[in-house]
Amino acid sequence: MSSIQDPRPAQLRRMKAIAVAMLLAMVAGFVLAHVMGGSGAWAWVSAFCEAATVGALADWFAVVALFRRPLGLPIPHTAVIPRSKERIGDSLAAFVRDHFLEPHTLLARLEVFDPASKLGHWLSRPEQSRRLARMARGWAVQALDLLDEQAVRKGIQEFLLARLQAWDAAASAGDILGLLTADGRHQALLDEALRRLGQHLDDPAIKQRASDLLVKHARREWPRLVGTVDWVKPVEGIADSLAERIAHALLEELNEILRQPDHPLRRDYEHWLQDYIGRLRHDPAVAARAETIKQSLIDHPGVQDYVRGLWDQVHAALREDLEREDGVLAAHLQRSLAGLGRALGRDRALRDAINQHLLGGAEKLAQRLRGGVTDYIAQTVKGWDERHLVRELELSVGRDLQYIRYNGTVVGGLIGLALHAVIVLL
Repeated sequence: MSSIQDPRPAQLRRMKAIAVAMLLAMVAGFVLAHVMGGSGAWAWVSAFCEAATVGALADWFAVVALFRRPLGLPIPHTAVIPRSKERIGDSLAAFVRDHFLEPHTLLARLEVFDPASKLGHWLSRPEQSRRLARMARGWAVQALDLLDEQAVRKGIQEFLLARLQAWDAAASAGDILGLLTADGRHQALLDEALRRLGQHLDDPAIKQRASDLLVKHARREWPRLVGTVDWVKPVEGIADSLAERIAHALLEELNEILRQPDHPLRRDYEHWLQDYIGRLRHDPAVAARAETIKQSLIDHPGVQDYVRGLWDQVHAALREDLEREDGVLAAHLQRSLAGLGRALGRDRALRDAINQHLLGGAEKLAQRLRGGVTDYIAQTVKGWDERHLVRELELSVGRDLQYIRYNGTVVGGLIGLALHAVIVLL
């Protein structure tokens, strides 16, 4: 693929050629006028061409002296730009500092601009919020692609395992149980457990299972006695009655516990629970057992595989959602941006607050950048190669400078005519 050629050098050469042609034409006219005697009309031609030649040469000298020494001669105050490179760098840096990074000027312009209002108006347009959300999704997908998945997966695994290793499981369990015992919650939990146990015991199927177990145990342990009893009354009937009585007795005991807030079982339960909470928090043996259980869970292959695959799941879910126009994240982001735009449009206090933050941030940023940017611009200009600097400046403004040479030729000739006319008239 061919690169695009810079047209400026050819244009500058053409403009210089025209200026040289005008100079040669003036010299030729001056010589011709003298050859023809230099009187009459030729005197006017001679005056015009002579002055035009002087004007063309003077302006050529002035233009060339900006960039280099005319004809290579060490004439003072020539090659202005190369000799003044450091001064140009300092002046340019000071200009940017004083006109673009001066805090009061910058803040005045920002205050008039009212950035919060402009942002609100821009975001309130649906196509803009959609475009911004689309751009954000694209950036997020690129960020996901740039991530080293192996490194991220390893980092997540190491982070989670390190957090689990540092976790004091026994103390956390004690704190959780402490929260459960606050305001009598543990007693309410006991009540609910007793009620569920009562419902379980009152279930005919449970009673039947208990009866069957009694019969099975009796026939295994006392076969002869059970055989004798069977002559009088079936053992199954006795077991059914016994299971019913046991369930009834247990239900009465459960109801008694539920009715009495200070029942001995409740006191035993309270004592055991408080003692266990204290042991979880302060007993090294209990803490060691909890730590052993925790470590066995951490070392379990299933836990290790889950942690290793966690990033794959997160990455796949994020990428799938971000690549969809109607994804959850895209819809949420678009709604949030549109909502921000509407809020900025109707809430003047919010606009003022955002503008104030922006102005404060801009002032701090300008103060920090002034010195750094000034030094950077100055050092960059001073570090440029002189020939490259001259070449770039000449290509940028050289065409306009050639018009000075054109004008000098024409204006010089006209001045020559004017002076000749004065001489003739006198």
